[in-house]
Parts: sequence; C-alpha cells; structure tokens
Amino acid sequence: MKRKSNLSDEYSNKSDIFLWILTLSAIIYSLLLISSMQRSGSYNYLRTQIISILIGVISAIIICFADYNYIIDKWYISAITAVILAGLVFMFGIQVSGTDDTAWIRLPMGFTVQPSEFIKICFIITFTKHLAYLKENEILKNLSSEISLVIHALIPIIVIHLQGDDGTVLIFCFIFITMSFVAGVQLRYFIIMIISIIIGIPIIWNFFMNNEHRNRILALLDLDGNSMSNYGWQQYQGKVSIASGKIFGSGLFNGKRVKSGIVPEQENDFILTVAGEEIGFIGCMLLLIILFAIMLRIIAIAKKCKNINGTLICCGVFTIIASQTIVNIGMVLGFLPVIGITLPLFSSGGSSALSILICIGLVQSVKKHNSDNSYKVIISKKRKQKLYNI
Repeated sequence: MKRKSNLSDEYSNKSDIFLWILTLSAIIYSLLLISSMQRSGSYNYLRTQIISILIGVISAIIICFADYNYIIDKWYISAITAVILAGLVFMFGIQVSGTDDTAWIRLPMGFTVQPSEFIKICFIITFTKHLAYLKENEILKNLSSEISLVIHALIPIIVIHLQGDDGTVLIFCFIFITMSFVAGVQLRYFIIMIISIIIGIPIIWNFFMNNEHRNRILALLDLDGNSMSNYGWQQYQGKVSIASGKIFGSGLFNGKRVKSGIVPEQENDFILTVAGEEIGFIGCMLLLIILFAIMLRIIAIAKKCKNINGTLICCGVFTIIASQTIVNIGMVLGFLPVIGITLPLFSSGGSSALSILICIGLVQSVKKHNSDNSYKVIISKKRKQKLYNI
C-alpha cells in the first residue's frame, strides 16, 4: 500500500494537474453536448465517445509514466505502426456516412476507426527524432538536411491525400511547418515554400483539387446565396443555429434546431453549433477558453523543457490542437471551406478523442520526465562512463 501511495504521490507531483483538470473539463463539456445532440437520431454517439474517452484516459496515464525520450529513441516502432495503419486503409478502407474520403476501417460491433488520426502521433514522434538528430549533429541548416525533412513530411502527406483525407493533410502541413520552425530551420526556406505555394495555386486548383473541393471554396464567395441549397447549406444552417442562441442560449437539452438535426454533422465537425444554440455566446466562449488554456499549458511545459525532444513533442501536440481549433471554428463560421476537421476533445468521434488524449499523455510525459533523472540523461551518463573506462 505504501508503494502504491508513493507512486500516486510521485505521479501527482510531477504531472501537470492543471492540464488534467482542463482536459477533464473539456471531456465533461463534450459529453453534455453530445448527450443533447442524441435527441436528433437513433445512433448512440455517446456510447462510442465514452468508450473512446475511457481508453484514451488510460492510454494517456500509461504514456505519462513512460519516459518520452525512450519513446523517441524507439522511433522505428512508431514508423512501423504508421506504415501498418496506412496499409490497412488501402486494403480495407471504407467511406463512412458524412464523409467524402476512404480513410476509415470498420471494426467489430459496428465501430469505425480513422487511422490518420494516429498516424499524426507517429509523425510527431519520428519527425522529432529526425529534427533532434540533425540539430544535435549541427547539420540542420544543410540543404540536404532540409530536403530530407521535406521528404519525411511528404510521405504521410501523399499517402493520406491518396485516401482522400485532405483535411488531415492540411494538419500535417501545419505540424511540419511549426516543428521545423521551432527546431531552427532557416526562415528563407519557409519564404521559398510560401512563394512556391502561391505560384502553384493554379496547378493545385486544376490538378490536385476535385469538383467537391472547388465547390466548397466557391460556396464561401457566393454572395447571392445560390449555394445555400447545396455546398453552403451546412455552414448557413450552422450560423443560424449559433445566432439563435444569442447570449445565454435556449438551455441545454432544449435546442429545437439541435433536436431536429437540421445542421448536418452537428455531433462531429459542427459540435460548436450545439453549444451556440443551447448555451449561447457564453457557452461558445467557455469552450474556446478551455481549449486556449490547454494550448497555453502545453506551451508552458514546452518552454520549461530541458531538451529538444520534449520541446518538439509539445510543439507538435500544440499544433494539432491549435490548427484543428482554428480550422474547425473557421469552417463553422463560414470563413473557411468545410474540410472535415474535428474540434479537439469536443467533437464526437472515437478516433479523434482517443488520439488527442494520447497526445495529452505525451505532453504529460514531457512534464513528468523533464529532469536530470530522465532516460536520455541516464543513457548519456552510461555512454560517457563506458568511454571513460576504455
């Protein structure tokens, strides 16, 4: 009993309790919104969400106890996992209702999983190892090193693009850019990349985007409202739902539009419309404050980290949460096209919830093992001792 007590004390003392509280707050809030949304249909989204959250919380706690440096050193496990997950999609991939991509796998008992959510985590781990190796060997600024980083990022980006999940491709691009910048990649390469993208817009529009993608973008520019009956319908109804809630909303479990299910995918990409209608502007702001506070805690942990591995892991996780939040809110409010990006920790979806909780576990591992007794420091001391003995 004493050993268990000591283990519990050590865990609570070294992990970030405030980050756990914020994460738990987001989970409870999301379950309330999904419970209310359940009135609009027969499928039990709440059951799937609860199961995913339970698995995710357990996974996060286990990962927190594991030293993140050890996870990075065993990067090839993540690489192999990513290859297997991507391969399974090409062999057994399906298209689920409400999506236009073939990026899902059906599991027993009617559950589906989106492997790309977990490939993002694998990419953060392998890319952290890549950047740390280049930086520690002082070759990060070499042109060949920059090319190797681009190739590393293009592999999952191309694979997921072939699956049709271009929303996730965008998140991978953000992760690649942010982690590279934090690691110290020279600014001129980012400027070259931005100029290349601008010049390549006509090529991207004509050869890499299908009619579905183009129509979603054009719907944002349709000032006459002709797209309201098709590609602009979801965003229009979403904005009406949010506006109908005014300041305090109609009350949880009382939203008439939520019950009617008039907003497509209100349990998933458009979960903000449920908060807007039933809890109003106050509810939307509370949701954003929780997510913003989580991002701030991750940044704080990154700033206190004593090595590049921990900093880059936190940076990658921060980018996932921040970019998905910005894109999702932009989609719902009609500033960005609908590209199937979930709101972290709030949207219904087992894969999304589980992957974000695993990411939180990685950040907690950085917080817990950011000391002189970390795996990396111990290994380094052992190597130096062997050299001294020789």
